[in-house]
Amino acid sequence: MIDLSGQKPFASGGNRHCYRHPSDAGKCVKVMRTGRIDELRNRAPWYKRLAGNDRFDDNLRELAGYRQRALRHVGDNSPVWRHLARWYGLVDTSEGTAAVSQLILDDSGNPAPTLESYLQQHGLDAPITAALEQFAQWLWETRVLTKNILPHNLVVRMRDGTPELVLIDGLGRATLLPFPEWFEFSNRHYIQRRIQRMWRRIHWEVSDKSLSWKEAERHS
Repeated sequence: MIDLSGQKPFASGGNRHCYRHPSDAGKCVKVMRTGRIDELRNRAPWYKRLAGNDRFDDNLRELAGYRQRALRHVGDNSPVWRHLARWYGLVDTSEGTAAVSQLILDDSGNPAPTLESYLQQHGLDAPITAALEQFAQWLWETRVLTKNILPHNLVVRMRDGTPELVLIDGLGRATLLPFPEWFEFSNRHYIQRRIQRMWRRIHWEVSDKSLSWKEAERHS
């Protein structure tokens, strides 16, 4: 068991706290917020509650994302890992069950900044535009399925002085039925829509945000 007592998370999202692994600085330990599963279940429509707690546990959803067809039987040197944090499994901690994945670091050994943070500081400049295009090409080539790609789920690391994007959350499919994993046409259509929506979100992030994201999405 991993003892997280006395540690503070280096980052927190709506559902999970993220800690540095106490014995391996290159790993991230993600723990669900206390009571969050119950909150999500109680707010969900009745038909979603039929699936049980697994539907509301981000760690189990992340595990399912790493078990998708595109990631089965890939080796350690596969190009799939160039833009995706590696997965190390579920473990018990003093704060509950946790998902352990690769912690992407910057040149100083600190957690790499999110794309959201980068855009706030630099805007949609030429280097990050090229990094986004490279990431989109990687999606096409690997056929990795993601949910909607959000700037806080991508981090920016430098490779030979050039920014590169790595997905750290949001892996898996957003559809109820697994057609994108089964059928070529559905897979290509699904990935195309995720890429298009990614670009719309990026352009909204660097806009004046006079419209909320939901409003902007409806008008696009």
